[in-house]
Amino acid sequence: MKRKLTYLLCLALLVMSLAGVSSVSALQDNSQKVSAKLNSAIHSNSAPKYIFMFIGDGMGFSQINSAQVYEGNNNYGEVAPEKLNFTQFPAAGVATTQDSTSFCPDSASTATSLASGVKTHSGTIGLKVDKTTVAPTITELLKQQKNMKIGVVSNVTINHATPASYYSHVQSRNSYYDIALQMADSGFDYFGGGSINEATGKEKDKRSAYEILEEKGYKIADSNEEILALNKDSGKVYAVSPKLQDSGAMPYALDTAEGDLQLADFVKKGIDVLDNKNGFFLMTESGKIDWAAHANDAKSVISDVLAFEDAIQVAIEFGKKHPDETLIIVTADHETGGMSIGYAATGYDTAFDILGNQKMSYVAFDELIGKMKKNDADGLTFEEVMPVITEQFGLLAPSDAIKDNPMEMTAGEYKKLKDGFTESMKSVKTKNEENTLLYGTYDPLSVSITHIINNKAGVGWTSYAHTGVPVGVFATGVGASQFNGSYDNTDIFYKLADLTRIKTK
Repeated sequence: MKRKLTYLLCLALLVMSLAGVSSVSALQDNSQKVSAKLNSAIHSNSAPKYIFMFIGDGMGFSQINSAQVYEGNNNYGEVAPEKLNFTQFPAAGVATTQDSTSFCPDSASTATSLASGVKTHSGTIGLKVDKTTVAPTITELLKQQKNMKIGVVSNVTINHATPASYYSHVQSRNSYYDIALQMADSGFDYFGGGSINEATGKEKDKRSAYEILEEKGYKIADSNEEILALNKDSGKVYAVSPKLQDSGAMPYALDTAEGDLQLADFVKKGIDVLDNKNGFFLMTESGKIDWAAHANDAKSVISDVLAFEDAIQVAIEFGKKHPDETLIIVTADHETGGMSIGYAATGYDTAFDILGNQKMSYVAFDELIGKMKKNDADGLTFEEVMPVITEQFGLLAPSDAIKDNPMEMTAGEYKKLKDGFTESMKSVKTKNEENTLLYGTYDPLSVSITHIINNKAGVGWTSYAHTGVPVGVFATGVGASQFNGSYDNTDIFYKLADLTRIKTK
């Protein structure tokens, strides 16, 4: 019992150290990003009218703090993180994430826990552990019982596991077409972000899900002009990002250009579309945090956490105008990658400024090298690729002429990079235990680059998959105090149900 209490105390201290506050009053004195009026509603007994649920897919404490360290001060004697807006929320908790089959769960089961309050199998969406009984979602219940408008936003494909868990019920998260059909039948008022995966079925022999959505009364907005013009009179809407990357998802924040729509824009439009007298529930997922962490790309993780913060700021600004009616919750479904701030070769030091040399995500780099390979009939050489690596990531080959440059690779790092290039150029990749540990399922060249630059900065990784560590829960607004403490992720559903006074059975 003492060991359990000590564990829970350590977890609570970790959350509060991340938040950088010891009391609500200290928060309000220091808060430049969070409204004091919004925070003052933390103990309110009234039901929230406007609910924002933000899920940073794969966003563990290290992913959060890496963004704070990157944005902070690393000068000797002045080291301090730059607090993210949601780490300053007055309510902070920790949630366990295991599902019914694993302590290292997937997004389908964990998002189901958040949305429906049940434990289920990895890979299963919206069904109880028997994989048959439907588990109603908080969004469905609020729609049915409170006539609230409902919105679902994600920067990955809209029928991916996490967003799908708020409107569908399937045995397999890979049933993308069936999920898309349930999306059309949901009657929800706003979908936004990425495209539909397998919109015409796995074999591309089905009627387009986009056509079915339109038949069900949805307006498909897929240009900047159409999306930015959306408002409360637009009716049911699916706003699809005009710019897509990586199998139909929105681009990584690191790869966006001026004028590209960001996750924050889809939250803004969600508010405009959902505005009504009965209130709304808007779930927003940043799924690219997870995808970047799977690939062990720290700079892309950080950039997407910061873009996530921008999206959350939109809700904060809305909450300032409706402080007695708004609840904002920020959490994660699980942690991805086993990310650590600290690496064996750097000891007790970090140098996150090194990550500033990275100009593109691993996906954008893979696309760039793919084009180079296509245009070089004789086959790319390492000597042709190395200048591109230097330009996009800042890494330099070992040289006697360069002294004390942190971007200069050691002989060992340089060999690792060349080995990754050699393996990357093979038409058939070598399959063995060593290569699986080195590269996972990612391109050997790009993952070698990100590992080298990450390690130089002081970032380490243990996995290309999910881990079993608890995640943070941050809340502000009406009833936010319910989210203090240590609990299971299923409790988030019941806390919301209690606050909104809906029946769950």
